Amino acid sequence: MTALAVVDAGPLYAAADADDEDHRRSRAVLERSDLHLIVPALVVAEATYFVGRRLGATAESQFLRGIGGLDVEGPSREDFTRMAELVDRYADFPIGGTDASVIALAERLDAPIIVTLDRRHFTAITPRHRPAFELLP
Repeated sequence: MTALAVVDAGPLYAAADADDEDHRRSRAVLERSDLHLIVPALVVAEATYFVGRRLGATAESQFLRGIGGLDVEGPSREDFTRMAELVDRYADFPIGGTDASVIALAERLDAPIIVTLDRRHFTAITPRHRPAFELLP
């Protein structure tokens, strides 16, 4: 049985950067066959920016080819409303639009898992559809 997991930018970047301290564990979770990975489109934009800026155009090109093998989901009209609610609610924290897009998509798809390196933000937020997210890796 596969579990639905929404992917944040951190593990995508770490998987692309062999020198990143989270490279191995990020690759391991992204390669798991028991997870159906969904990547929010805003996460793709954020991760692509960091890969290109830090690792160069060749790495960015390879990264984009790899993303092509994943399910990428753009925000719905309702997701934008929920993202705005989350940004407002956690303004003092703060979370930004990209993290809010991860949460909104997970809620819409009823996904129990977030693949992220950002424990601080994702443990502090209570989603609508469950008491808490399971965070990997």
